[in-house]
Amino acid sequence: MRYLIAVIDTQTNSGTAEESASVDDFNQMLEANGHWITAGGVEAPRNSKLIDNRSGANNVGPGPLNDGPEFMSGFWIIEAEDDATALDLAKQGSKACNRKVELRRYLR
Repeated sequence: MRYLIAVIDTQTNSGTAEESASVDDFNQMLEANGHWITAGGVEAPRNSKLIDNRSGANNVGPGPLNDGPEFMSGFWIIEAEDDATALDLAKQGSKACNRKVELRRYLR
């Protein structure tokens, strides 16, 4: 099954050199154990766009959808055998990046 691990922060690109090294080690472990799909950081919400093209509306406006102090600053997409394994990997990811994370299972 596939899962999203969203990294929660109040800034983007805020990791220290030590945290970056720890994340690199975590990424290597994910790859070595067949859990790695992809990962990355994302721009701050203030730079986002909200698009609503339902029924051809062509509405484009400034983001973010939700304006709060915390937001998704990065993510991992992983493969895990079950929820327990995904939860364990999310805990390891949280420790590696020194941030809160949110775990969600892909629906398909």
